[in-house]
Amino acid sequence: MAALFLVGLAAAVGWKFYQLAKAPQDRSLRSVTLCLACAAMSYPFAMPGGATGFDTVAGHGAAKVVQNVLLLATVYFLMCFYLYASADGDSGRRRARVEGLVVAVVAVAVIVAAATVPHQALAGSFSTTDMTIAQVAFFYLVTGLYLMYALTAAALWTRRYARLSTKPHSTGLWTAGVGMFGMAVACAIRAVIVGIRWRGGGVPGPVLAAVALLLVVSTLLFVFGITYPGVRARVSLCRLWVRHRREHARLEPLWTLMAEAAPHAVLTTQSSSKRDRWRARGVHRRHHRRIVECRDGLVEISPYLEPAVESESQLLAHDSERLTAQRLRGAVHAHLNGVVRPAPAPPLTAMPRQRSREADIQELLALSDALRSAS
Repeated sequence: MAALFLVGLAAAVGWKFYQLAKAPQDRSLRSVTLCLACAAMSYPFAMPGGATGFDTVAGHGAAKVVQNVLLLATVYFLMCFYLYASADGDSGRRRARVEGLVVAVVAVAVIVAAATVPHQALAGSFSTTDMTIAQVAFFYLVTGLYLMYALTAAALWTRRYARLSTKPHSTGLWTAGVGMFGMAVACAIRAVIVGIRWRGGGVPGPVLAAVALLLVVSTLLFVFGITYPGVRARVSLCRLWVRHRREHARLEPLWTLMAEAAPHAVLTTQSSSKRDRWRARGVHRRHHRRIVECRDGLVEISPYLEPAVESESQLLAHDSERLTAQRLRGAVHAHLNGVVRPAPAPPLTAMPRQRSREADIQELLALSDALRSAS
């Protein structure tokens, strides 16, 4: 589970860096990218193996310090995203600089506190660390209070944007906001626990376990919320990509016949590479081009259809699939041989105004299926 979460987080970071490379001047996007990058870098230091290995090299407690500093940077960049998105440029930059100074002071304070504690005092987990040591209590208390402050502010901004957004963005924002509120509550409870343990009191194990579970669940909700709109959009785009590839293949019989009847209607394009044939832009372009070529071919042969019909829907409504295919092929043969009709039928319109494009595509697919079945 942990490995899957880390892989998903790494994929999200990679995708954001890809977007940032295309829009390097976007301050909000840069803040989101740095937020996710800091979160991803802090995760290995929280794992037992990563913490032990880093402590062996840098000294006991070093992994804990690096992890918490990265968490401070994570929530700071999360705040910066909203500052740049909700305020004008100058105001957002000024506020971001002020918040940057605050987080820098907090980071320096916890680093100094960690550097002055006895050996291995920070090597344990939150539940096992000796909080009666003032520096240790200060380390956890200051870090937790800043996290609570930043997460609460970000959650309030998220709720405001969620009310103004539509699905699926509102769903993602509400989920992320709930996750941030949950993390802020967990940080507040942990601050109270630090105060109790600093004064020598004890906290039951189930309470510590419940707070840890709340933190994990809230983090998962936050990650799900910020990735949900993008994942859903990608799923929709993948479905459209698959559909266009299938429709392109289904139109092959009709397109072949129309290309034979009206070769001048086939759009001339530069030869595409194999990679372009699988890329979304190439698939959508080839799909649209094939539809246009089929429609132009039908307009070309429509006067040669006998008896006269006004649209593909009438052609399909009155004929069986085999008869439809025969009449289409007969019209192409008449057109190629220069047969002149005494009273030519009105040509098929290229895009009837009273019908949607989707209805037009479905009729083209039905005609192509009729040709395929009759072959």
